[in-house]
Amino acid sequence: MEILKSDADSGVSEIANYYAGKTILITGATGFMGKVLVEKLLRSCSDLEAIYMLIRSKKGVEPSVRKEQYFKCVIFSKLLETNPEILQKVRVVKGDVLEPNLGLSTNDINTLASKVQIVFHCAANVRFDQPLRPMVNMNVVGTLKLLQLAEKMGNLEALVHVSTSYCQCNERVLEERAYPAPQNPFTIIEMVETMDDAALAEITPKLLNGLPNTYAYSKALSEDLICRYNINKKLPVIITRPSIVTAAIHEPLPGWIEGVNGPTGLMIGAARGVIRSMHCNPDYASTVIPVDKAINGMILCGYQRGKISSSSSSITKNVEFCNLCISSKALMSWGESIETGRRFFYETPLSFALWYPGGSIKRNYYHHLFCVIFFHYLPAYFIDFWLLIFGRKPFLVHVQRKISTGLKLLQYYTTKDWDFRNERFQELSSKLNETDEQLFDTSVSQVNWDIYISNYIRGMRTYILGESDDTLPYAKIVLRRLYILDWLKSVKVRINKNLIISNEETLR
Repeated sequence: MEILKSDADSGVSEIANYYAGKTILITGATGFMGKVLVEKLLRSCSDLEAIYMLIRSKKGVEPSVRKEQYFKCVIFSKLLETNPEILQKVRVVKGDVLEPNLGLSTNDINTLASKVQIVFHCAANVRFDQPLRPMVNMNVVGTLKLLQLAEKMGNLEALVHVSTSYCQCNERVLEERAYPAPQNPFTIIEMVETMDDAALAEITPKLLNGLPNTYAYSKALSEDLICRYNINKKLPVIITRPSIVTAAIHEPLPGWIEGVNGPTGLMIGAARGVIRSMHCNPDYASTVIPVDKAINGMILCGYQRGKISSSSSSITKNVEFCNLCISSKALMSWGESIETGRRFFYETPLSFALWYPGGSIKRNYYHHLFCVIFFHYLPAYFIDFWLLIFGRKPFLVHVQRKISTGLKLLQYYTTKDWDFRNERFQELSSKLNETDEQLFDTSVSQVNWDIYISNYIRGMRTYILGESDDTLPYAKIVLRRLYILDWLKSVKVRINKNLIISNEETLR
């Protein structure tokens, strides 16, 4: 992709100027990344014409009501205090990626087709434990429906599709280019439409072809589908591939996080004291990217793709790619990240924990498996047994089973090393003027990872678990009690071990 060089800095944001007067469609706006994208566009590109959010009815709640609930999220508080009128630029269209024609009415289709210039396609099923059918229907067929809608947009300048840098896990080096999917995506769509669940489940492992889960597979299919579709349609598409998206580093709030997928769930389990072991290579880079860096990268991609497509029709023929990833040399290793997180959990513990946070990461899988049996499952069965005795409902074995499933899904990524090339991502930001470098910052060279992880943990306490800083004194008392219990347990184990050794020597 040709990168357009910015003119000399004049204190004016060229990116904000580009988005001024533009009408934008966002799918997946209610998700973690979608919320940050909406907030950032409204705050930093406030002269845009309108944002259309595709929102479905959920649990009987209509999209218009969901919009009211949506903007009650804490990340919009500062924006609404300074510029409450900005919400007049946000319009909700009732739709569903799983429905024919995205569930849109004829009037809404015509409105979007005539007005929208930029599309951010963020909607996706991001769970790692799903069978093939829901993944293909949401991530592959949903993308096809969006492309069909985009084809009707006469003024379309950029379509930013959100994929993942793990879409080609079989490739140790991921370049910023197209890769063929393991199978023809249109063939897989037909299979999903015609085969029953049992037949699909049986054939899924063969279809994955070494990919870790149906999520990665569906994203590989989606990328291939876009490239095949665009051979004749020539839409101005750019595919962005963020790595593991984590809490915000600066915007909209330091440490803001939503959901318990990936590292966040691991952090909560470790802080609760229920995760004592993890299979991980501590030397590999923790391939994460703070959500605000990823969103700024997406906005930059929309800007550059739009500028190119509006200035030269000959360059719009190919699908472009941008890996939204941080260079390995700028990242902490998994070992450093986990140890830093443990240190800050002792400073900002949780108000409720089952045991003192501890344990360690294991390079060897069988060592890890041994620890899981003795430090995860045996204590869980022991506690659940006493809960039954006292007439209480057991729960810990069930919790440990869910944790084991989550660890298996995550540990695939912590025991492998990838090289995600990000030359285009770096070049995008290098051509910005000083104003845009500050407004749409994607650099991480000066990141203090200690402060970031500390804010991450505080954000997890506040925004996910609902524990304010006022709970910290009590949480530290709980941690102190658990520390004493853990110490007493260790002393008892050592005493028992010495008694066994002493008895063996006596018998000899």
